[in-house]
Amino acid sequence: MGVIDLTPVREAPIFAVPDFIIPFVTYTPSFNWQIAAIMVPIAVVTISEHIGDQMVLSKVVGKNFIKKPGLHRSLFGDGVATMIASVLGGPPNTTYGENIGVLAITRVFSVFVIGGAAVLAMTLAFFGKFAALIQTIPTAVMGGVSILLFGVIASSGLRMLIENGINMGLKRNLIISSTILVIGIGGAFIQVSDEIQIAGMALATIIGIVLHLILPDKEVSYGTKSMFEDNQ
Repeated sequence: MGVIDLTPVREAPIFAVPDFIIPFVTYTPSFNWQIAAIMVPIAVVTISEHIGDQMVLSKVVGKNFIKKPGLHRSLFGDGVATMIASVLGGPPNTTYGENIGVLAITRVFSVFVIGGAAVLAMTLAFFGKFAALIQTIPTAVMGGVSILLFGVIASSGLRMLIENGINMGLKRNLIISSTILVIGIGGAFIQVSDEIQIAGMALATIIGIVLHLILPDKEVSYGTKSMFEDNQ
């Protein structure tokens, strides 16, 4: 259809070393409050994403990962990885919902397969022609894949809410869930300053937390109070 240009693949070298960022070698580390202000909210979002991913993953696999190995251990691993990444100039680390979507679609849950895929991905990063070939994938194709992956994540999350008996007929729950979905998917953002923008999952997470705090009848969401209690 003429949407793929293989010229970058022909021009790319067979072997190419990725650009490594090494502190005190390729750059001198420095502290910047603006960067910290950008990254800290993202780190908070990754915590929420991690918890949600672990809950959805437990449903997909059929094992309770919240208890074993334990949410405290997996969150600790995310925190350590985020600290190491920040020292190296990288972004906060998390479980990434896209990967949960892949697991749900493929039904391959082996840790060894996932670890092997990670090693394979790092190895292929040294092949210039392969990297160039990946970049030739049309935007429409990547968009279709993204729709499927994120759709599976959203559907798994809704399934989890239903299986846990969350009453979506209650206005409080309906407002919070619908607001999070629309903001997270719709591309809404808040421009804090010229350098700082809160958008996507970060904004959806923050607004979801705020709504949970300010809307009445939190006891209903916690399951400690019946929605009909006040009418009895």
